[in-house]
Amino acid sequence: MAGEPAKKEEISNLAERVAGKFLTFDLAEEEYGLEILRVREIIGMMAITPVPRTPDFVRGVINLRGKVIPVIDLRLKFGLPYKEPDERTCVIVVEVMSDGRTVQMGIVVDRVNEVVDVKPGEVEPTPSFGVALDTAFILGMAKVQGKVKILLDIDRVLTTSEVAALSSF
Repeated sequence: MAGEPAKKEEISNLAERVAGKFLTFDLAEEEYGLEILRVREIIGMMAITPVPRTPDFVRGVINLRGKVIPVIDLRLKFGLPYKEPDERTCVIVVEVMSDGRTVQMGIVVDRVNEVVDVKPGEVEPTPSFGVALDTAFILGMAKVQGKVKILLDIDRVLTTSEVAALSSF
């Protein structure tokens, strides 16, 4: 096939671009990964102040050493059922790029696992699910230690307008 070499090169470029260290975490029995360089810190659940008239996935804001940080529930953002926080629930504070600005925000996850080193040969492109499903926020799929981990592009998990709205807190 004429398109095969181009497809292999595209996969190779993706693998080289995506490879690196990722913080892995669980959400509803699935394992996800975030580029470790985007993670500022991991904190246990703390009091979150709700903010009226925000989308359902926005849990509110926290005061982190004098800085107000918006917090989103990644389960709700991904359309998963709400889960009451427990002793393993964490907030990962990440840096998101939006319109050339860096915004810090917290994401609520079920459990933080470990940092894994994803090698280029372990990365596969996101499968095509048809036009009805938006997977632009997925960098790729990593096959690490016999498991598939969904690698997230944290800059695309929220839309530019959602980040702009949250950065006003």
